[in-house]
Amino acid sequence: MDRRTCLRGLGASLALPLLDVMAESKAAKPPVRLGFMYMPHGVIMNHFWPTSPETYLTSPPRNLESLKGVLEQCLLMKGIAGVNPAPFNGAPHALELSTWLTATLPNADRRNQVNIAISADQIAANSIGAFTALPSLELATMPQTHKENQEGLHEAYYSHCSYSSPTQALPAETNPRTVLNRIFQSQGQGAQPGLRRTSDPLERSMLDLVLGGAKDLRSSLGESDRHKLDEYLDSVRFLERRIAAIESRQAEAAKRAAGVTSTKRSGSDSVPIQVVIPEGDRRSDYMRVMCDLTILAFQTDTTRVSTYIGSTPNGVSYPELGFTDQHHSQTHHNNETEKVDKVSKITAFNISQFAYMIKRMHNLREGDGTLLDNCIMMWGSGLEDGNAHSRANLPFILAGRGGGSVRPGRFLTNTSGNQGDLLGTLLTCARIPLDRPIGIANKLLMDAI
Repeated sequence: MDRRTCLRGLGASLALPLLDVMAESKAAKPPVRLGFMYMPHGVIMNHFWPTSPETYLTSPPRNLESLKGVLEQCLLMKGIAGVNPAPFNGAPHALELSTWLTATLPNADRRNQVNIAISADQIAANSIGAFTALPSLELATMPQTHKENQEGLHEAYYSHCSYSSPTQALPAETNPRTVLNRIFQSQGQGAQPGLRRTSDPLERSMLDLVLGGAKDLRSSLGESDRHKLDEYLDSVRFLERRIAAIESRQAEAAKRAAGVTSTKRSGSDSVPIQVVIPEGDRRSDYMRVMCDLTILAFQTDTTRVSTYIGSTPNGVSYPELGFTDQHHSQTHHNNETEKVDKVSKITAFNISQFAYMIKRMHNLREGDGTLLDNCIMMWGSGLEDGNAHSRANLPFILAGRGGGSVRPGRFLTNTSGNQGDLLGTLLTCARIPLDRPIGIANKLLMDAI
């Protein structure tokens, strides 16, 4: 029995993690997964950032109290700047989510169209998504239907953070039952389609020629043409990686047919978690089941890239916190104590959902460690401070060790980098090859990570 062995019944199937009966004597290194979780409107800075690196683990600020017990698995990096909003200074909420994973401003000449950049999660999906049933998983708490016209920008910018190309915003699924069905069905219907296909060596050669020539061509093009070429090459690279995945699967199938098992993982891996769809309208129950779905998708290797928009910058309230005021209205607090306290409670609530997810991942065995050890999970916001709409010091929490590429348990007080730098660094840690900077990036933060 190999790891892709499925449980089947009632028309559904689900890939199992490695059980003892499937185990081999030597374990291969598990894959690295990437997860992103978003909250709008920034934070109350002195309630979020630790007082000092020395007290970070023992006396966290009030917003991070839910992370007690796993702070040694978390890395905080203060000093990550967002994208300069000019010439869209009047569109803070259209920019906070749309730039979060792109580190790029929308095209100012095409404001009423989606025209921005491929997002970091989709760069990752184009690289490693070919090896899983679902290239990536996009989740959201709220429908992506908000309509506004800040600076004439397209409405998709308010509620989307994943872009498969500069002109294509990816919709996120808000129905947990639908997500659960996708995880089950994808394993039965699309787990290894490549085993029935063959790749043409000529197609591989043509791709090599296209990619090689494009690298030389790009340096001689103007900005507009480079943008068009990059969008085209993203689709070519995805095709190249899909071919590589097919070839890899064919090689694995040939080895199995010959009685050779080349994929060896630990027999102590935790079994897939049980996901129960909640009843009622408690936001915490809803958000936690979405976190559970991310965990299940990672455990079963249904996907290695997941993005969850916890809320969007419009009409969100948290009645279970004891008040019905909308998040956005309270962020314009003008330092009024009551409003500041409500914003802080909302932030703590959202971080507690992230804490729930990473704590559960930390308790699931995988290989020689835990599921969290083999993940890079990022929680954050696209604004520093919702009152001032500032973006000079964006709040981020990183969790997991990325298969040994990340050193958590630290608070870095002066990172000196930007949003694109951070995203590029995380993808590099996840072994995602980058042939160009992500948005405004100009360096990697490998020394900090």
